[in-house]
Amino acid sequence: MEATKTQQNSEILIRILMFTLVISSMSALVFNIALPEISKEFGLSIAQVSWLSTAYGLLYAIGTVTYGKLADRYKLKNLLTFGLLVFTAGSFFGLVSDSFSMALFGRCLQAVGAAVIPATAMLIPLRYFPPERRGSVLGRTAVGLALGGALGPVVAALIVSFAHWRWLFSIPLLILLTLPFYRKYLEDEEIGSGGKFDWVGGSLLAISVTSLLLGVTNGSWWFALASLVTLLLFVVRIRSVADPFVQPKVFANKQYTIGILMAFLINGMGISLYYLSPLLLAQVQQLSTSWIGFVMVPAAIASALLGRVGGRLADRRGNAFLYFVASSLLIGCFGLLSTFTSAAVLGIALFLILGNVGQSFMQISMANSISRTLTKEQAGVGMGIFSMLSFISMGIASAVYSKVIDLGATTNWNPVNPYTSGFIYSNIYLMMALMHVCLLVFFYFQFGRAKRQSLLADS
Repeated sequence: MEATKTQQNSEILIRILMFTLVISSMSALVFNIALPEISKEFGLSIAQVSWLSTAYGLLYAIGTVTYGKLADRYKLKNLLTFGLLVFTAGSFFGLVSDSFSMALFGRCLQAVGAAVIPATAMLIPLRYFPPERRGSVLGRTAVGLALGGALGPVVAALIVSFAHWRWLFSIPLLILLTLPFYRKYLEDEEIGSGGKFDWVGGSLLAISVTSLLLGVTNGSWWFALASLVTLLLFVVRIRSVADPFVQPKVFANKQYTIGILMAFLINGMGISLYYLSPLLLAQVQQLSTSWIGFVMVPAAIASALLGRVGGRLADRRGNAFLYFVASSLLIGCFGLLSTFTSAAVLGIALFLILGNVGQSFMQISMANSISRTLTKEQAGVGMGIFSMLSFISMGIASAVYSKVIDLGATTNWNPVNPYTSGFIYSNIYLMMALMHVCLLVFFYFQFGRAKRQSLLADS
């Protein structure tokens, strides 16, 4: 009877978590559609207003690892309560803001609270489900993220069509509905000491990443220098204390290090599908904000529907096969977007389907591949670093894309592009297609060498 009740509680928890991930995913993406409108309202550049997305991703990245470490010292239900209340407070603050600085502060406050959600999404499957069920549970959390990605553009378009863009801050308020359920169904688990929390190391890492983003956005070498100095201090710190913010021995694993570096690049390119696409549709296709969301919906729905297909392909054919499929889809998407930048909106929508499905498959492939390079003792911190670097990559990439778009372009690098507008977007997409080709070649030789070594070892 007790086992049945525990299983029922665990099932309720995963359903609540799926709803939480839907709202969280929507909140992370909805402002991308409104950036052109916000830019016009405040007379700011795209690079400046992009901090509504960049700052969110930055704080989200650092917060994910921070909450994960705090979960070793504090009850998960208490951390969730704190995070969700801060998330809600940021939403209220942004909703009543009357300046860009106030809206940005509200967005940052949202990120500080929302960062508890990915930490929860990793810990609930580990703590409440046996190993033989964790795969299906993680698949359901992926569906929650995909549904949020599908609904986000639609809801954002509807809100901006009938109300001011500040009402986008109202979406996360729905997350308050989950708090009583988390308080009820999360157990009062035993908490160990978890060691001392390295606030100094965490602060140095946060300062380094923030300085890097400021340097990229503002074109300042001083910020870049500050980022390098604090990064060096961070390295010294984690090598000299007993309980560092990040364990340096994790990076001694060559396969893991190569994997997270590849994932860093891939996620930086992948965010363009969600960040650059609204800008392309607004500036080149001249679509209104309300229509941009609807153009992006088919791609998000396709990604949600085919996400489990990618998981099955990884299980049956291997992560390498899924990587080749994903890479092919992404090369095709970016190549087509570069060539037909000013094509009909329907064509852009179809190209984005290839890209979104490819990026979804790529995430599954990279996460599975990287997790298998880690020992059981390294899995927690290793995947935490993987998640953190993914979010940092997306934040840095968003800032870089904004800066490049503000600079513009008068020359088209794609010789087969028949159009005379949108050169800057065509050039960016062409570079990303070429980078994916290079990564595919690199992955082929890495995988081929590993396979040959495995065959030799078996013989």
